[in-house]
Amino acid sequence: MRRPCLAVLAALASAVLSAAPTQTEMDPRFAPLRPLLGKTWRAVLSKSGSEKPAVDVQRWERALNGQAVRILHSINDGEYGGESIVIWDKERQSLAFWYFTTAGFYTTGTVAVEDGALVTHELVKGDADGVTEVKAVHRVLPDGRLHVKTRFLKAGRWHEARETHYVEDPKAEVRFK
Repeated sequence: MRRPCLAVLAALASAVLSAAPTQTEMDPRFAPLRPLLGKTWRAVLSKSGSEKPAVDVQRWERALNGQAVRILHSINDGEYGGESIVIWDKERQSLAFWYFTTAGFYTTGTVAVEDGALVTHELVKGDADGVTEVKAVHRVLPDGRLHVKTRFLKAGRWHEARETHYVEDPKAEVRFK
């Protein structure tokens, strides 16, 4: 039985390692999400008549060796929160995601790029107070803020939800109770 030459093994190992994505590499189909990745975003959610405004913190990160994006978020240090996984859906030929919440419902959706913005459309599964669909437009503004405008479908009628401006905040933390 012949033993492989060390030079051949070294060349093979080098080829395998060079083919593996580095820590910063992503599947190129995730390019539209790149400006959000590796960042923590914070927003004060204004509610009319609310004594204490809610604070939403989101963390966007590379996941699964660059084959997915993971988004964690929590409102008011874990009063509510969720986790999303975004992947490339070969069948749909688009980015798709699943969002799981601490409230017990989840959503499935798609991400499209329109006029330089990320447009999401999600279908709600479970009891979300009658909401059955959510649409949102995410846009990074020239000043670096993330602007998100959402609306939802409830009882067969679309409603404006909110318009939010997030700022990058490396010190903010996503927390769950």
